[in-house]
Amino acid sequence: MNWSSFRRAAPELARIFELRLGQTGLGLLGTLRADGWPRISPIEVYIVDGELVLGMMWQSYKARDLIRDSRVTVTTAQCDKDGTQGDLKLYGTAADVPEPERRTAYGDHLEATINWRPKEPYHLFRMDIQRAGFISFGKEHRRLRWTPAGGIEQLRHPDDH
Repeated sequence: MNWSSFRRAAPELARIFELRLGQTGLGLLGTLRADGWPRISPIEVYIVDGELVLGMMWQSYKARDLIRDSRVTVTTAQCDKDGTQGDLKLYGTAADVPEPERRTAYGDHLEATINWRPKEPYHLFRMDIQRAGFISFGKEHRRLRWTPAGGIEQLRHPDDH
C-alpha cells in the first residue's frame, strides 16, 4: 500500500515516522546484495503526492539491488543509544517510478525542501508498504506491529519481565 493508505490504516505509526523523518531528514535503507548479504545505506526519504519515495544516484549499488530484488526495509535513523525515541521499520517492496509527471513532482518537492533538484538520469522508487514495526526503550517503552490483516498490535516488550 502507498503512504496515504498506510497513514489511514496506521495513523499513529505514520505520525512517528513523519516526526522522526522531520527531525533527522534521513532514513536507513535495507536491500539485498547480489551475493545475498544485506546492505544498509543512509538515504533521504520523502513523501510526495501520497507516496513514500526513494531517490538514488544512477546505477548506485542500492538501486541495482532493488532492480534485482525489490524487497526493501526503510527505518528511521536511530542516533540515541538508549533508544527512548524508538525506531520504526517499514517493510515492503520498491517499484520504479518512470512517469515523467511523478519524477517532476519529486524534483519540485526536493527543490522546495532542500533547494536542490536531481538531474537525469537517476533512480526513483516508490515503496509499497506491507508491514511495519516499532520499538522504543526506557521508562515509556513500547513495541508495536502493523500488518494489513492484523492492524496495529501491542506486543510484549523485551523489557517487560
